[in-house]
Amino acid sequence: MSASVEPTPVSPAAGARRRRGRAPASAVFLLGLALAVAFGPPLCRWFGLDGESIDLLRRLEPPGTGAPLGTDELGRDLLVRLLEGGRVSLAVGLLGALLAAAIGTALGLLAGFARGAIDALIMRATDIVLALPLLPLLVVLAAVDPGKLGVPAELVASAAFDVTRIVLLVALFGWPTTARLVRAGTLSLEAAEFVRAARALGASPLRIALRHVLPGLAGPITVATTLAIGQVVLGESVLSFLGLGIRPPTPSWGNMLTHAQELLWHAPLLALWPGLAILLTVTACNLLGDALAEAADPRARRP
Repeated sequence: MSASVEPTPVSPAAGARRRRGRAPASAVFLLGLALAVAFGPPLCRWFGLDGESIDLLRRLEPPGTGAPLGTDELGRDLLVRLLEGGRVSLAVGLLGALLAAAIGTALGLLAGFARGAIDALIMRATDIVLALPLLPLLVVLAAVDPGKLGVPAELVASAAFDVTRIVLLVALFGWPTTARLVRAGTLSLEAAEFVRAARALGASPLRIALRHVLPGLAGPITVATTLAIGQVVLGESVLSFLGLGIRPPTPSWGNMLTHAQELLWHAPLLALWPGLAILLTVTACNLLGDALAEAADPRARRP
């Protein structure tokens, strides 16, 4: 009878070092993806690959020299559309996360410095927003017809309006996490010697917040923003998949999946590439955010 071999336990410090070791790979992947979606479509068009021209005679072609990843249901080059869709999805993720971080930072600083009724009001608003079911709420708000709100039809039909609408919706409900982090950091740093010295020298609260407190909170804000990028990309993909986000003919990874679901058995590659792009992007953002969080935590660096 053979003896069972128990797995060697891994110490928390070794596990933290292993997770931090994934940060360079995640950062390189995200940087390469950003460069690809920024410069890929112009280069593809320079090589004669077009993601907009419809050619029904070339529909659902397999990967080959004429189309590196094949063509979609309308004969459009899948590689070009994947890169153009990535440009839209990443833009929404980055802008939405940055705007949410800016709103959360401003409210967190205000709550930390103002205290009293203002602090209580901001924190209760934070609790309310965190308690809301985010995805159903985004679906309901995204389904509202802007034309009935008085928005001109020409503006509603533009791709920039779709991007702006999703970014604003995400930022409207994505700020509480950053606000809580910034408020907690502000309350901690207010007791520091350099902050008390600046206050004794007559520095205004605004100057103290921007010149002394905010630089000390750059680490937590960066971590929260990095994690939020992946969440926003995933949220945009869900809304676009449901037909409530980026609308055709503008490609995004989410609406590419919408068209691919009808041809899943006949052309599974149409769903594979955008789905894989979403999976890798969200995973890379989460791994990078986790590694940055552990690097900023002194307890995680102890042997």
